[in-house]
Amino acid sequence: MASDGVLLSAIGMHKHFGGVHALRGADLEVRRAEVHSLVGANGSGKSTLLNILSGQVAPDGGTITFDGAPISFRDPTRALAAGIATVTQETTLVPELSVAENILLGPRKVRRWFGIDWKASRRRAIEIQQMLGAEFSVDDPVSSLPPDQQQLVEIARALSMNARLLLLDEPTSSLTEAEVESLFALVRSLKRRGLTTIFVSHRLSELFALADRVTILRDGRTVEAGEIGSYDADRIIERMVGAAPVPPAGSAADGAGAAPVLRVRGLSVPGHVHDATLSVGAGEAVGIAGLTGSGRAELLDAIFGTRRPSAGEIELDSALLRHGRVSEAIERGLAYVPGDRKNVGLVLKMTVAENLMMATTSRSMRLRTPPRARERAEARALAEEFGIVAASPDVACSTLSGGNQQKVVIAKWMQCRPRILLMDEPTRGVDVGAKREIYRLLGDAKARGVGILVSSSETEELLLVCDRILVMFRGRIVASIDREHATEANLAHYAMGQQ
Repeated sequence: MASDGVLLSAIGMHKHFGGVHALRGADLEVRRAEVHSLVGANGSGKSTLLNILSGQVAPDGGTITFDGAPISFRDPTRALAAGIATVTQETTLVPELSVAENILLGPRKVRRWFGIDWKASRRRAIEIQQMLGAEFSVDDPVSSLPPDQQQLVEIARALSMNARLLLLDEPTSSLTEAEVESLFALVRSLKRRGLTTIFVSHRLSELFALADRVTILRDGRTVEAGEIGSYDADRIIERMVGAAPVPPAGSAADGAGAAPVLRVRGLSVPGHVHDATLSVGAGEAVGIAGLTGSGRAELLDAIFGTRRPSAGEIELDSALLRHGRVSEAIERGLAYVPGDRKNVGLVLKMTVAENLMMATTSRSMRLRTPPRARERAEARALAEEFGIVAASPDVACSTLSGGNQQKVVIAKWMQCRPRILLMDEPTRGVDVGAKREIYRLLGDAKARGVGILVSSSETEELLLVCDRILVMFRGRIVASIDREHATEANLAHYAMGQQ
């Protein structure tokens, strides 16, 4: 597979995380001085492959050749020493330090016998800054720079380490269109100087604007690679999901029926959600699809009140709900199962009974704690109803499996008799058996007239559970598709910015 023009070759890469087989023999070949795009749906193995190349994760199998020599990185410092640097959507800068200090962070400042030579270090930072054509001063604090210029500082730091391969993992997710074009101009300039880039983005338009070649992953395997000019958006999506996208006729912003229980109009959260409008009826399950960073979780946070929106209205049973008032949302019939159950959904050190009773006891004024015997009896009844397997109601929630922890969160809210149940990643980190149980619980809730608004990165889950699916792209709801017309391919079509 290797040739004189190949800088990096990864063959037969395998990686397990517990029972999850993230990579199943994936291959990647990157040529010198090219921009190579790595694409795939959520869970395809892109991030795992990048983490292996950057030394953050050790592979279980496969071989990597860099610049003609076999390599095996035990940690990120070895990857950096070899010339592989990573820039992600989440910057790793120190906001309080200057641009120069961030560029030469750590032991790379110019040193003399008396310590750090700050003047020489500043001159070195200016050389790198001028190479990038950046307009900011190396004396500026990083906290004063907009997101696109902070990305330039990240890239400048990579160049200061003599990087030959730059891994750009979703670097444009928080940038405006003008900032994206500025970043792309820099990448093209670095390419002309011989720097090779692996570029990951969920926005197909960006791939066609920047990349020379593309490698497509699906379920941990490489399904195809080639020149970007040989592809169009539909062909890439077809290879990613295994089916051709057929956008349904009449896709609109919202397709709700009459008299919804929950109605959201023009809701915006700065930097995350823009002008979102949706509705959920009694006994209806509405899904929210979208790639990482599309604004799915932030939309649910804003509806429940844990994140304050800048504009828009939320109505529950035709009455306005005040922004940022979680207690009012609960009292009016909203419940929220968050994506991070360990840190937000549960108090792991508290008992199963205490977690189960938490939401209902918070709704009433009391001068003393509820009788423990009654609390334990109610907890036992809930555990039986929701299939929670625990040694007793008195064990800590931390001792339960992931699936049983999630069922505790669901049971906690369902005994509040909610009108609308908001759910983010309802089956993240649970086994197949627990997934079935959770889907059954959601079906029971729908049958009792509870409206469900569920966000998930698992397309198959949304197709199984939901009556309608909304698709988000860059913070906006761009399509509403009913169950009859929804397919994995057409959801991916909209989620990747195609119209």
